[in-house]
Parts: sequence; structure tokens; C-alpha cells
Amino acid sequence: MSLLKQIFTWWNGQTIGTRLFTWRKGQLVGQDGQGNNYYQTNDGVRRWVIYNGEAEASRIPPEWHGWMHHTVNDAPTEQPMNVKPWEKPHQPNLTGTPGAYAPKGSLRVAGDRAAATGDYEAWSPDA
Repeated sequence: MSLLKQIFTWWNGQTIGTRLFTWRKGQLVGQDGQGNNYYQTNDGVRRWVIYNGEAEASRIPPEWHGWMHHTVNDAPTEQPMNVKPWEKPHQPNLTGTPGAYAPKGSLRVAGDRAAATGDYEAWSPDA
């Protein structure tokens, strides 16, 4: 089944083309905490990621995002990023998943919607 996924889908990790390109020209630079592998060509011009699981760009942590977009030259494995004490750990984008935010009173969450505060006046065509 894995071979069929690689041939026909791009969102389940790497495709056959990516696997061949990585095998021929890729140099492993490092791996993040989620198991995503980061590669670059020998000349360092092209950089790419092979996701561990579903391909979702928001799963790339900030330190690797900077390296992927050539904002910093050194990979986090060579030059770790300084983490401030107030920074929260990286979270992927949860939109469209059961873990997405839903305010109180929305269709997904039980409860009553907050009452209008009085600063809203409905438009009426007769007025």
C-alpha cells in the first residue's frame, strides 16, 4: 500500500519523484522533533522537507522554517535558535480538524451565545 500511496498521492509523505531526487541529489541536513527530515542539494541552493506523515506546511517548526526559506544560512542542527522564555512550543495549524478553536455558542460547541452588548442596531428597510 505504501508504494501505491507514493505513486498516486503527494499528501502522504514523499512521492516517487521526490524519493528519486532525494536519493540522487539530496544531502540530509537534520530532523525535527516531529520526525520530518530536511534536505538540501550539495550546493545548498535547493532545500526541502520530507514529512513524517501527512504533508502539512504548518508542521514545520519556526527554526526550520527560517532555514527552509533561506532566512538563515545555518541549519538548526549547526546553529540552534535562541528560544526566549516566553515563547510557546510550536503547534501545527488545527483548522479543519476536531482540535480547531470553536467559540462558545458556535454550532460545534454547546452553550449559549453571548448577548449583544447594545452597540449593535439592526437595519430595517422601513426606517
